[in-house]
Amino acid sequence: MEFDEPSYDELKEQVAALELVLEQRDTENTELRDRIHVLETRLADLEERLGRTPRNSSMPPSKEGLSKPPAANRAERRAQKRRQGKQPGQEGRHLAQVTEPDEVVVHAPVTCPECGRNLFGADVIDEEVRQVFEVEVKRRVTEHRVQVRRCRCGCEVKAQAPREATAPASYGPGVRALACYLAVFQHLPYDRMGQLFRDVLGLEVSTGALAKMVAEGGGALGLFLDVVRDLLQDAPAVHFDETGGRVEGRLHWVHVACSALYTLLECHQKRGTVAMDDMGVIAKMTGIAIHDGWKPYRSYDVVHALCNAHHLRELEGIGVVWDQGWANELADLLIEARDAVDDAKAQGKDRLDSPALHSIRVRYGMLVKKGWAANPAPEVGKRSGYNKKAANLLVRLDTQRQDVLRFATDFDVSFTNNQGERDIRMVKLQQKISGSWRSLDGARNYCAIRSYISTMKKHGVEVLGGLRQLFDGQAWLPGAT
Repeated sequence: MEFDEPSYDELKEQVAALELVLEQRDTENTELRDRIHVLETRLADLEERLGRTPRNSSMPPSKEGLSKPPAANRAERRAQKRRQGKQPGQEGRHLAQVTEPDEVVVHAPVTCPECGRNLFGADVIDEEVRQVFEVEVKRRVTEHRVQVRRCRCGCEVKAQAPREATAPASYGPGVRALACYLAVFQHLPYDRMGQLFRDVLGLEVSTGALAKMVAEGGGALGLFLDVVRDLLQDAPAVHFDETGGRVEGRLHWVHVACSALYTLLECHQKRGTVAMDDMGVIAKMTGIAIHDGWKPYRSYDVVHALCNAHHLRELEGIGVVWDQGWANELADLLIEARDAVDDAKAQGKDRLDSPALHSIRVRYGMLVKKGWAANPAPEVGKRSGYNKKAANLLVRLDTQRQDVLRFATDFDVSFTNNQGERDIRMVKLQQKISGSWRSLDGARNYCAIRSYISTMKKHGVEVLGGLRQLFDGQAWLPGAT
């Protein structure tokens, strides 16, 4: 059987058809590759989200739930050659005897077990001292009889009643101080506080009376808050942070400005500069503002320092989840710089040696450059392995490198913003227990009393004593230190 050879025109048509098929397949392959890239990027993003923990991201510890890993177990302690309890070289703690006990009870033997003779008046040759610590919790009622006397001239004069005796029956400053302490520092709900007063102290106190005591305490702290605000304005370094809280069912914000000696908490409807201006610290301060890099803080013309705890978490996420080695190296450099600063402080120095600081800066710049090389900006119209999370972090580390390394150039600046986070953390616990505040005044009273207690604890002042002073009309005030 013979076949006619195709003509030139027929061959040309077949080649054109095949080229069209190839072009269509190339287009389909390009679309599939783009689709695969999108899915791979999405999968990597989902895996990164699933792998987020408070240790490699800014996720709060409260969201970790029951997936939080357990503390070091016995095998880990054994591998580290650590035993339970106090570690060698650390100062131990125990219940120690006091030099002046409240009561002394002498126990003397009565008769001799050998001869049966009475030992009254016998010589004391040795004595063993044992002390028992006990708590006496009871109600005490003081009756004040305010007399009215008539002078010979006929004038009747009434004595002045004590400040706390405002009615025929009233609660004293100690009860009010304890109510504020339990409500604000121990986060006890008012109903359970009433039960504690009734069951432990034998004192009936309504929830309304307890709420009124807290409101009274918060309202009496105006002078204290003004003094702390002025002291923070003059402090060499101040930590700032904010967290959400619900007031009357709506989202509000609790702001903190604090240092190692002072705490100022305020609740506001806004989160940004309006609230910060009303707080009156960062807009008027002369020192360094330490914060987590939130953009509104940059609105103020002050020297800034960034929290490196945030950077370490983000670098760990990028280094481990996204497998970018520069992030691990930069995290190690930051920790090395922190240790160098700690060693310099321990030696009584107020700055790092110039060669050490220069080395930190040079290595820092090289690692940031290495990070940019691993995350190049995508070309227009083309897809690449662009990691937006890494790029956003690199922008901050690159453009604000002086603020990142501020702790290494100024020893008044701490490595992290943990002071601010610690002082505001209990607001979240309050929200967990109570859910929300019923009024903005209630939230602000809580913040005022919390500021008062936190500042007293930083100064080593006995908390209940300071709260009692508050209700005696003489609130404790910190001095400039």
